[in-house]
Amino acid sequence: MERGGPGDTRRALGRLLEAVLASRGEANAVFDILAVLQSEDQEQIQDAVRACSRLFGALLERGELFVGQLPPEKPVMEGSQGATRKYKVWMRHRYQSCCNRLVELLAHSSFQVQELALSTLMKFVQLEGTHPLEKPKWEGNYLFPRQLFKSVVRGLLSQEEDHSLLLSQFREYLEHDDIRYHTMQAAADTMARVTDGHPEVPLIFWDNAFTLLAAVSLPRQDSDVSSFYVKHAQLSDKWKVTHLREHRKAFQLMWLGFLKHKLPLSLCKKVLVIMHDSILPHLAQPSLMIDFLTRAYDIGGAVSLLALNGLFILIHKHNLEYPNFYRKLYGLLDPSVFHVKYRARFFHLADLFLSSSHLPAYLVAAFAKRLSRLALTAPPEALLMVLPFICNLLRRHPACRVLVHRPGGPELDTDPYDAGEEDPAKSRALESCLWELQALQRHYHPEVSKAAGVISQALCLPEVSIAPLLELTAFEMFERDLRKKGPEAVPLEFIPAQGLLGRRDDLCAQHFTLS
Repeated sequence: MERGGPGDTRRALGRLLEAVLASRGEANAVFDILAVLQSEDQEQIQDAVRACSRLFGALLERGELFVGQLPPEKPVMEGSQGATRKYKVWMRHRYQSCCNRLVELLAHSSFQVQELALSTLMKFVQLEGTHPLEKPKWEGNYLFPRQLFKSVVRGLLSQEEDHSLLLSQFREYLEHDDIRYHTMQAAADTMARVTDGHPEVPLIFWDNAFTLLAAVSLPRQDSDVSSFYVKHAQLSDKWKVTHLREHRKAFQLMWLGFLKHKLPLSLCKKVLVIMHDSILPHLAQPSLMIDFLTRAYDIGGAVSLLALNGLFILIHKHNLEYPNFYRKLYGLLDPSVFHVKYRARFFHLADLFLSSSHLPAYLVAAFAKRLSRLALTAPPEALLMVLPFICNLLRRHPACRVLVHRPGGPELDTDPYDAGEEDPAKSRALESCLWELQALQRHYHPEVSKAAGVISQALCLPEVSIAPLLELTAFEMFERDLRKKGPEAVPLEFIPAQGLLGRRDDLCAQHFTLS
């Protein structure tokens, strides 16, 4: 086909398309259409993709593509089989070439081309599902174009290109239950293929994989599995795709296949952020995440803070036994805990873990003392949260109130508390006192000194909710202080002054003049 301007190419493709659809004798014109898919010009590629979409979409609906296991092209064309069979096999090979090229275009430099190639491939997936190119093995057999769809997912999980934007477009297809189910299977298969025999996998692949996996969200109950991209006259209970338990199994295999590899620390943090509400509730066996979460919890720092959420669910709902859990939690309390991004989440969970009245007094006293010591260098916005937190610990555990009611307590230079001890049982916190809170009563910020002053009063039984204080920032405190109304103006002169030197009988006016 001659290459001209965009308009010429579009008109030429239109004529070729009409010729192929009108007569089988013009079938060789398909080569000219497919040749434009190899063009370097972005506009010509888009025109060719649209032409292929119309062409093969019509052929699928007409049933003019070979159905069944596709045989090699050359033996069929040289054989003595009928012309119709030869045409269908030949055209099916052209369709396969078109799909392969469209998958390659998912990595094109132009996002418009990527988006158009993806929508065309998904159109073919829908048409192949409605007009299958494989023969059913038995009556009522569930058919889905798995091979074509797997190639689409492999194209999305690129090892060279960041496809986060394209994956955000693909998210709309995941609203359909059959697409979501086969996406989970195809993603697990792709990750296994890429990592098999390749110890070093590019980081960009893991980023693309996480973006896709994080976009998968399962329904809550079986009755919600009803939206199918490939339309069927009637759904059968024998199809796995119609049962939520099968979706959960596929979801579990997909995430386990992802998490069993050594992932970058930044990616582990992203997984842990969504673990408690987007992954664990949908797993068939949530306890299988124990190994990943315990490894993450042992890393330390922000990763351990994030792993707390998932561990809390496994401990609270799935009877996970984690040895030395409170010792590890105690070890997470360091000055950085007031400055990390996940501070609110950590203190929310710590409050839950320390809410049981069955905890030994020495353990609660160790946490109260460690937090009090850290509070000496904490910023005001953190202090307004941690001071009520400490007071709540004392309210829940009356045996620890000796920390604030010890008349003959130790002097500062003889404080028995060992801040460097990792084991809270050996820290001797229960022998100490919370002198740090008394020091904070002289804090420069009035709200902090007021919050610290509560410890000198009788602790009322109702706890103070720290939820509104978890997300408090320095900016919010500053804005709140600015909105405070100051005292009314104090009058300094009973009789208003008249003139710069006052009234005529004033002493200044008698001895001074302005000239």
